Amino acid sequence: MTIAWYPGHMFKANKELAKLIQQIDVIIEVLDARMPSASSNPLLHKMRRQHHKPCLHILNKSDLADPASTANWVRYLNSQPGSRALANGKNSLLSTQLILAACQKLVTTEKRKYTAVIAGIPNVGKSTLMNQIAGRKLAKTGNEPAVTKNQQRVKLNDQWYLFDTPGVLWPRLEDQAAAYRLAAAGAIRNTAIVFEDVAMEAAEFLLRDYPEALKRRYGFQQLPDSAEQFMTELAERRACRGRYGVDWHRVSEILLHDFREGKLGPLTLEQPPEESRTQ
Repeated sequence: MTIAWYPGHMFKANKELAKLIQQIDVIIEVLDARMPSASSNPLLHKMRRQHHKPCLHILNKSDLADPASTANWVRYLNSQPGSRALANGKNSLLSTQLILAACQKLVTTEKRKYTAVIAGIPNVGKSTLMNQIAGRKLAKTGNEPAVTKNQQRVKLNDQWYLFDTPGVLWPRLEDQAAAYRLAAAGAIRNTAIVFEDVAMEAAEFLLRDYPEALKRRYGFQQLPDSAEQFMTELAERRACRGRYGVDWHRVSEILLHDFREGKLGPLTLEQPPEESRTQ
């Protein structure tokens, strides 16, 4: 199955974002700390390069990611020109002052007032972060993609204003491996994916990279060799049986729910370039 999800409101939102970026001083891009590369919008980078805008990357949901990997990603993003990075998670919430100080370091001209735009893909936690920065509930939040529908402008202090934008993807998800990671994380609406396919891909990369997490969560002494065998045995353990055998949809829901909610432990599915990693 080829994963694709680009409804009309995303096309409109991307056009509005392109106009807005010309007017702002700093972009705040919210990334999923478990997959910083897959959750980064190439259209946003194109706009950023075209208008020479600096970017503060917020590695959100860092409590769900491997801490060492997150530190490597922060180090890598901090090494890029016009770029800074901070990690944000439930157990280590960033303060508004820290975020604005990082934005201030990125601006190159002195002004009386500055504007930033907060952008990110669907369901990356952008609206929750917006409320966190503002110190009050401004944006509707929810554990599903496409909650924010319109832009809004918020005054943070006498110097800084922040624009919120809807979560958007890009028209063609050419890297389908990354698209499956996004689907597993919930960035793509459930009605636009086949749960069984996404869960099978998730089982495959979890078996490869995080076998101990699967053993701990599901009580396996020894894991099967293939994703299909793992899902079949998990279905037996969780009583996911129907009249015609394995209830593939139900067992797929179990695995994806556990991954999305962090019940498998802190996992990172992508690593930065080798030279940025700690030895």
